[in-house]
Amino acid sequence: MNSKMETDLLIVGCGVAGLSAAVTALEAGLKVVNLERSEEEHFGGNSRWTEAYMRMKNDSEVSDDFEEHFAHNAGWNIDPNVLNALTDDAALQPAFAKAHSLPDPEVISAFAQSVPSTLAWLKELGMKFGPQPIYLLTQNTTRIAAMGGGLALIETLRAKALALGGEIRYRTTAIDLVRGEEGAVNGVVAIRPDGVREVLHAKRVLLASGGFQGNPEMMTRYVGLRSKHIRPVAIGGYYNKGEGIRMALDAGAAPAGEYGSYHAEPVDPRSKMAEAVVFIYPYGILVDKHGHRFTDEAPGTVDAHYDNISRCIADQPDGISYVIFDAKVEDIPRWRTSIRSDQPSISAPTLEALAAQIGVPADSLARTVHEFNAACPKDQGDFDPMHVDHRATTGLAVRKSHWSRPIDKGPFQAYPIISTNCFTFGGLKVNSDAQVLDQDGRVIAGLYAAGETMGIYHQVYTGSTSVLRGLVFGRRAGQHAAATQPA
Repeated sequence: MNSKMETDLLIVGCGVAGLSAAVTALEAGLKVVNLERSEEEHFGGNSRWTEAYMRMKNDSEVSDDFEEHFAHNAGWNIDPNVLNALTDDAALQPAFAKAHSLPDPEVISAFAQSVPSTLAWLKELGMKFGPQPIYLLTQNTTRIAAMGGGLALIETLRAKALALGGEIRYRTTAIDLVRGEEGAVNGVVAIRPDGVREVLHAKRVLLASGGFQGNPEMMTRYVGLRSKHIRPVAIGGYYNKGEGIRMALDAGAAPAGEYGSYHAEPVDPRSKMAEAVVFIYPYGILVDKHGHRFTDEAPGTVDAHYDNISRCIADQPDGISYVIFDAKVEDIPRWRTSIRSDQPSISAPTLEALAAQIGVPADSLARTVHEFNAACPKDQGDFDPMHVDHRATTGLAVRKSHWSRPIDKGPFQAYPIISTNCFTFGGLKVNSDAQVLDQDGRVIAGLYAAGETMGIYHQVYTGSTSVLRGLVFGRRAGQHAAATQPA
């Protein structure tokens, strides 16, 4: 095994987290190297494919519910002793609280407070932010986006990193951490493009290599057998194989986030597009391959519930469902913007013909639609698809809470929908400077984690915060590494 190269900050990963850290550290005068397992034309992991929506009112203010949403999704039936300990001053927290998988309130506060300055810095680099069209017809929060999406972010950051003297090694995969005699992390073992293992030494190491959605073994271990039906939402996810998380856990890092879950999106499986989402289902019904409804299609605004509904789809036979709707969909302004697939809907003049096209038993689908229609409110009145209307079904085992209208006007349409994995929730416990903590809540010297590799999400994804998470904690890691750089 070769042993060479010495750098100040070695970054495993080349998405928004790894590149924001690289530019920040380079601006402070550090020598920085990024390792990227993909080919150069695919660099950036998930960041390359995202629309880069951000949970903000404008480019200098996060949404009013930013921190509240993280707190709300922390978990069910949490031990009150844990809650009390987590809300104590950090210096007073017992070891079990410091290492607990729930996000530290100080970390979430630092996250929210750092967003405006991080975006201001990106604007200095040439990025622009503002309101953008979104495929969610109903929303319960505010959002902006990076102009040009995630691709613009990583291209801008990479160009700046290279201009400042940074180095990026493509087709190079880190597989293990190197530690000194006193336990500090001082490098990684990596596999070069020629297959040779090499020890790369560094004063600090940042793990920003994504989650494990591209690793079938880890997906099965943590998410379960249903994961065989859950594919990454974009090509970049296939490069995220979890080595960063695994090598840190092997070194004693504390796990954080909900390992058995993931950020799910409902996607048309026929499409080759990244994020080929189908968000029209609140205005129709969802059925499984047997023609049965299985969930409330409209418990509230689509942005607040698509995560749970998508995971529910993964639990159905063969992990597939079909949204069924009729010609009255034309009453919905811009309804086609809620579908990002490049494939057309499956259309037929009758339900029987539609069932034949999608491979669902015709008698079962007809019965499901008949029962649903009978359970819809008799007084339909004025239809408002932009706001929850409380027009719920009655008498059904599986209730629909809003927008319940009979499906009775041909032609009838369907889209197949599967659950896809945007990123996994399980990652590493970090403090507000992105330093990785061990199982007793102590800092693992020399080791940072940012982006998907850190764990802060539980239950339902706090929408439009993941790109911000990578940018903010990548930058905070770079700042801390520069401010505390050993001689």
